[in-house]
Amino acid sequence: MSIRAVVWDVDDTLFDYTTADREGMRAHLIAEGLLAGYGTAEEALVRWREITDQQWARFSAGEVDFVTQRRDRTRVFLGRPELTDAEADAWFQRYVTHYEAAWSLFPDVLPVLDALAGTHRHAVLSNSSLTVQDRKLRVLGVHDRFEAILCAAELGISKPEPGAFLAACDALGLAPQETAYVGDHPEIDGRGAADAGLLSVWIDRGGAYATLDPPVGPRRIASLSELPAILGADTRFGAPSTFR
Repeated sequence: MSIRAVVWDVDDTLFDYTTADREGMRAHLIAEGLLAGYGTAEEALVRWREITDQQWARFSAGEVDFVTQRRDRTRVFLGRPELTDAEADAWFQRYVTHYEAAWSLFPDVLPVLDALAGTHRHAVLSNSSLTVQDRKLRVLGVHDRFEAILCAAELGISKPEPGAFLAACDALGLAPQETAYVGDHPEIDGRGAADAGLLSVWIDRGGAYATLDPPVGPRRIASLSELPAILGADTRFGAPSTFR
């Protein structure tokens, strides 16, 4: 059965989240006068990412809602559990202003979307919220490229659960065997999509997961320029894989 659609992860797949988060937090800490409280900016950024991962795990497990995990990230990072919801929201929103100023797509995104526009349908499946990702895709200028945008906060189920991937297939009216999924996390995206029966493609950009052994199931690529060849798309766009 041929692949008729591609479902995409957003953060660190289409959108350079890691860079935006790093540069946004650096600018925010300087503006808030907090950078001196850490040995280096990098130490502060590592701590912020650790807390983000911990609180996101609570959200993914259904322990807290999306807004609460944001507030708790702020309270833990600042070491101020007494912050009111309004105070935590205000601090986080000031961070968001700096974060959004650093938003950008990876350079291989628009070329591959253009190359596949005539051969494949497209959708998004993210472990974030629709409010966040819908706006992000609009600001980045690619919102209209996708027929459907599904997010864990509204679905009530998150990757790597098979139901999340199957919900994306249902939104497109396609079987998993007709659908590819592209994401940056080898387990949450890669193995999760493969276990759900989709053609799973792990985009390994040499980031935090580059040293992991690839799980069984997903195809591993270093650039989205390799994707059309994997999909069997009738296009001259593409490059041989650097992974064998």
